[in-house]
Amino acid sequence: MSWIATHFEIVVIVLLALGTAIVVLQQRRTPQSAAAWLLGVIVLPWLTVPLFMALGFRKRGREFHPIAFSKLEPAHETPDPHGPDRLLRNLGLPPATDGNRFDLLRTPEDAFEGLMDLVAGATESLDVLFYIVADDPIGEAFVEALEAKAKSGVRVRVLLDRLGTFGRSGHSLKRLTNAGGKVRYFSPFLQPRSAGHLNLRNHRKMVIADGDRVFAGGMNVGAEYMGPKAEANHWCDLAFLLAGPAVLTFRDVFRSDWAVTGGDNAVKRSLHMPEIRGTAKVQVVATGPDLPTDPLHDALVHAIHVATDRIWIVTPYFLPTEILSHALTCAARRGIDVRIMLPEKSNQRLADFARGAYLWEMQQAGCKVLFFQDGMIHAKAGILDDDAFVGSANFDVRSMLLNFEIALFVYDAVSVNELVAWYGRREENCVAGVARAGVGRRVLEGVFRLGAPML
Repeated sequence: MSWIATHFEIVVIVLLALGTAIVVLQQRRTPQSAAAWLLGVIVLPWLTVPLFMALGFRKRGREFHPIAFSKLEPAHETPDPHGPDRLLRNLGLPPATDGNRFDLLRTPEDAFEGLMDLVAGATESLDVLFYIVADDPIGEAFVEALEAKAKSGVRVRVLLDRLGTFGRSGHSLKRLTNAGGKVRYFSPFLQPRSAGHLNLRNHRKMVIADGDRVFAGGMNVGAEYMGPKAEANHWCDLAFLLAGPAVLTFRDVFRSDWAVTGGDNAVKRSLHMPEIRGTAKVQVVATGPDLPTDPLHDALVHAIHVATDRIWIVTPYFLPTEILSHALTCAARRGIDVRIMLPEKSNQRLADFARGAYLWEMQQAGCKVLFFQDGMIHAKAGILDDDAFVGSANFDVRSMLLNFEIALFVYDAVSVNELVAWYGRREENCVAGVARAGVGRRVLEGVFRLGAPML
């Protein structure tokens, strides 16, 4: 009877492999990604099929419904027609808007003060979304501030990614819920309906106060990111405060994410429209499984291809898609000033190892690779000619094609120049140039590069 069991096992494996291959070919993937998964299914089906079921899905339309964006009045003078705005609008995102106030938070102290002042000033509601709220004095101070607001009658809703907060003590969050706040977790591990999207994490960061003021950017809440005084081990990061019409899009994104976790859809449309607060022209760009396309990725590819002057990128991890990698090398060969700033050693050693082949290719094409020397740089931003962006997305496959992310494109000269000045100051603490790795390391880096599209 053993031959019957063997035959049955072979049939099951073949059917599962065939089914997986069909799903791979139906999904919106790069050719490299599809080829990597199909090769895995053919060579190691018993390993690849379970891996794909846990990690392989990109878009889960039945569970992550497309974000319903509010209608916004476009900017009176639209940004450069060759810039990201038109493409993003054609992909279904809200337009760039005038009349926003944009305040860049350049230091850990500025970020902590801006965040805590935002919470302290809330009188109606606080909607909070982070990948990590650390179990340390900074995270505890933040949660205690939320607890105090909940006790005073402010509606407090907190949404945390389950993986990002894994292992965190829940005592302070329990006190927050006892005070009347609501806490939910995005994509819990043990949840039947979340099967197939364990790999899809919510990496967005935002705090919305009273529906009209936002703290956002690349920072989580923890001692590495921010604090009331300068510390030697603080990371170099960026956050910003935003007020004005563009805040409506942040509200839409939070409402959608909150609903995914089973929360009520209570960010009411009747909330007052944020008043005009400043002169910044900005555009909010959400990206992730809750959108049918990959707007941030595609906007960056487009902006890189049409750039005529400069492309300056800062990111903690550099593992671009093949399309982004090709766009950057083509831009450098066209004579564009392409700079890539990243930490000499990040907090992710595997990412540091895997980036080697990409960075060498960038340098060979004429890109300037800058290694930040003053500790960990965690900022995610860029300057693209006379436009710029800042947000939660790393310049890697995961942020561009998998995670739930949010970024802010800025188009006015004052805001762009703030980011240009910040970049210039950080460049003073950088060393340029990638050393050629040995043959053994180059082979291993090549293997990592082959596997990257499987994300």
